[in-house]
Amino acid sequence: MQLSKHFFLHEFEKSSTATRLGIKNKAGSGEIKNLTDVCYEILEPVRAKFDEKPVIITSGYRSEELCKAINSSPTSQHTKGQAVDFEIAGVSNLEVAIWIENNCSVDQLILEFWNEDEGPNSGWVHCSFVEGSNRKQVLTFNGKEYKNGLPEAKWSKGKFKN
Repeated sequence: MQLSKHFFLHEFEKSSTATRLGIKNKAGSGEIKNLTDVCYEILEPVRAKFDEKPVIITSGYRSEELCKAINSSPTSQHTKGQAVDFEIAGVSNLEVAIWIENNCSVDQLILEFWNEDEGPNSGWVHCSFVEGSNRKQVLTFNGKEYKNGLPEAKWSKGKFKN
């Protein structure tokens, strides 16, 4: 099922853990509606901004059973189809997160497992959208603790460095 111009439901439901453990990871109609919102409000604008480079979804919809299997909260926004984790090959995750913070309406934006010493593609971007009630919460998670906001970006001659 196609959710938007560039995104399909199977991208959000795919999970090697679910496959390996025989867990059903299929979104219902409410979750599909929320995933469609995530596509239109976050992922499509991101893809357009970054020269139509493919957005690689690393985690989308997660059933409660899958969340339990990976030690995630069974009340995670992923279980509601409101959240997505992703990257864009060759584009700094920090640059993507900064752009989202400044240009998209989000419930939560987390630069997860970001480590500047590991290079621009360390970690990934977690983003969620809740129609009508976005908190606009922006965090960085280094694997141990959450901090408010994003790290300071390094710019050179009007371009992102790293």
